[in-house]
Amino acid sequence: MGRTAGVAASGGSARMHAGWNWDAPQRTSALEPVVFLPGLLCDQALWRRQIHALADVAAPMVADLTLDDTVGAMAERTLAVAPSRFSLVGLSMGGYVALEIMRRAPERVSRLALINSSARGDSPERTEQRRVAIESLRRGKFVGVTHKLLGQLVHPDHTTGAVADEMRGMASRVGGEAFIRQQHAIMTRPDSLDGLAKIAVPTMVVVGDGDRITPPEHAREIHERVAGSRYHEIAACGHMAALEHPEQTNFLLRNWLAQD
Repeated sequence: MGRTAGVAASGGSARMHAGWNWDAPQRTSALEPVVFLPGLLCDQALWRRQIHALADVAAPMVADLTLDDTVGAMAERTLAVAPSRFSLVGLSMGGYVALEIMRRAPERVSRLALINSSARGDSPERTEQRRVAIESLRRGKFVGVTHKLLGQLVHPDHTTGAVADEMRGMASRVGGEAFIRQQHAIMTRPDSLDGLAKIAVPTMVVVGDGDRITPPEHAREIHERVAGSRYHEIAACGHMAALEHPEQTNFLLRNWLAQD
């Protein structure tokens, strides 16, 4: 089930370790450790623009969420190798893992950003859809991000072009076996709504106005339950804000990192 890699690119700027991928500039102690958690069928490329845009303020690390089949195991793997204290950013499935980390080790998180995510457990309808997708994959071959799936993930403005190409590329790299593990993790995730009131760190909630997977109402209920949280809704955006609107996402993250 596990996968271990240890690769350093020329100059040591890009490294991969068990459970981690990161592509970061030279770090100094002045930079804030930021752990990025990708979504379903996403890898470190999801956060590429954020990593480079925030290079002057953040020491970014991207957790590998392809190795485990529960959000609890994903959270434990992340915590095992994360810094002692860090800022935490999760998109979609990464948000589910972020909330699990907040449940298990809130003292280690200095601030929290949930992007295109939800605190709800999986609905019966979505769980059944995931089971069908898993069984279909087991009977056939992994086809990655189809045009139909892409239409559910991103705003109509982004179903062709660079965003679509990046989505397909990430899915191809993640592969079918990891897709099954991730789907199992998503459909068995706990409901986190009751725990939101316990979150006591600066929290930002971001959603696309056209997000069909975790719509604005899911984001608003997080915002309403986390005291002092900030809510941002991005126009003409689907479920992949970091890719669809990177500059706006970068701006919001920079302000969040400066928040006390």
